[in-house]
Amino acid sequence: MATASAAFGDDVPSLKDLFEGKFLVGCAVSRSGLLLNDQLISKHFNAVTAENSMKWESVHPWPDTYRFIEADAIVDYAEKNGMVVIGHTLVWHQQTPSWVFTDENGREVTREVLLERMREHIHTVVGRYKGRVRGWDVVNEAIDDSTGGLRNTPWRRIIGDDYIEWAFRFAHEADPDAELYYNDYSTTDPKKREAIYNLVKGLIDKGIRVDGIGMQGHWDIQSPSEQNIRYAIERFASLGVRVHITELDVSVFPWSDRSNKYANGLPEAVENVHAARYAMMFRVFQDYSDVIERVTFWGITDAGSWKNNYPVARRTDYPLLFDRQGQPKAAFWAVVNTVLDSADVVQTISQ
Repeated sequence: MATASAAFGDDVPSLKDLFEGKFLVGCAVSRSGLLLNDQLISKHFNAVTAENSMKWESVHPWPDTYRFIEADAIVDYAEKNGMVVIGHTLVWHQQTPSWVFTDENGREVTREVLLERMREHIHTVVGRYKGRVRGWDVVNEAIDDSTGGLRNTPWRRIIGDDYIEWAFRFAHEADPDAELYYNDYSTTDPKKREAIYNLVKGLIDKGIRVDGIGMQGHWDIQSPSEQNIRYAIERFASLGVRVHITELDVSVFPWSDRSNKYANGLPEAVENVHAARYAMMFRVFQDYSDVIERVTFWGITDAGSWKNNYPVARRTDYPLLFDRQGQPKAAFWAVVNTVLDSADVVQTISQ
């Protein structure tokens, strides 16, 4: 009999074991996070995503310099523990050094120069981990929230709308066996959902390999609705690609709330709502386990979550399944209870 107040140990069910045969359960990690949370990671997760260590500014900070120490450590750890590695991300408008888009005089480079820089970067990074990284978030967040069209980034401005096609082509050249994904947020918003659908459909219609769509799960205790989550999964799956729930965290603050009212602790009533939201989501994910390949949490414990600094800096948030001491929360047990009968697991939220 396990309770939410039990210490971390053998009496706490393993998430990866609970969902075995349904989908992978992953987490975003850093090199330091591996050291701090080794027990939690190895017990509960069978997939890891490099939170920042494979982004352009991390691995390729200057034109002739690559730094793979952090990324290598993550891949080595994953292999040692029998975990799937997801590469994140190859082409994005953020965390990309300004030199990528400019010449030595600070002027924007030509289409041809930028395409070659993209090709060389992708071939170097993907090639280094060929056969070791299962799949790559090739292009990240290319859709503009307001227009539903392509975001006006330096990639698009210099190369043109086909920069996305080239990114996928280069990634496939570098590792023909790697899965290739398009990843974005607000995928449950109907307008953006359709924009992503049309983008990926257009790539597939041109014969470009796209294996999956990443639905970033930066959600909160109020939104999105269960219906909109289901609609998005069904819509993307209709393309014949796999769906990945990526970057999952559930803020205890609605998006419009910019307060820091839970700095001294989370009220039990709010914790119950948070747990219920997670339970709803995991029931939905299991309903679509035939098309969902992976569910990845964006972090491990509340202490290391980026939500403590976004959208409000230095705010205390509680978005993940494990608290600041690495103990399972009510949300953890709510997720567990979507698999096990309530008689097998007793939720003890407070004592």
